Amino acid sequence: MNTLNINKEKVTHYVYISLLFVVGLLILLILIGSIAGLFHIGKPQPLIGTRSAPQVHQTLIQTDDIRIFTGMGRLRIPLVNSSTLILSIAFPFSADDTAFTEEIAAKVNDFRTIANEYFSALPEPELIRINEEAAKQEILRRFNENLRLGRIEVLYFNDMMVIESY
Repeated sequence: MNTLNINKEKVTHYVYISLLFVVGLLILLILIGSIAGLFHIGKPQPLIGTRSAPQVHQTLIQTDDIRIFTGMGRLRIPLVNSSTLILSIAFPFSADDTAFTEEIAAKVNDFRTIANEYFSALPEPELIRINEEAAKQEILRRFNENLRLGRIEVLYFNDMMVIESY
C-alpha cells in the first residue's frame, strides 16, 4: 500500500512539473512573439506562400494618385424577361480631390439606382446582346449629370453576366 502511495505521489509530481514546463514554454513563446512584433518594421510576410482572396467590397484601390472606385459592389438587376443581370461598375478618379471623393461616396445609392433603372428598362430584344459600350456611355452620362464637383471620365464593367430564369 505504501509503494502505491509513493508511486502516485511521484506520478503526480512529474505531471505537475510537466504542466509547469509546458505553461512556462507557452509564456516564453508569447513573450518572444510580442517582442519580435514590436520591433518588426514593414509589412509582415507570410511564412507559407498563400494567395489572398479578392476583396470584393474594397471601396478604393490605390494606384499612385489615381484610385479606382468599386464601392457600388455587385449589382443584381432584374430584367424585363425575368432574368437577372449581375454587374460590378468601377471607375478611376483623382485621389487628390477630397471633395469629389466625398461626393462619390455620398452618391453610391444614386449610382446603383441609375444602373438599375437603365438595365431594367432595356427592351427584351436588346437583352439578347447588350451593347456594353452604349450602356457604359449612357450610364456615364447619367452619373455625370448627378455629380456637381467633378466628372467621371470612364466606366469599367466587371463581372457582367446575365442569369436566365427558367
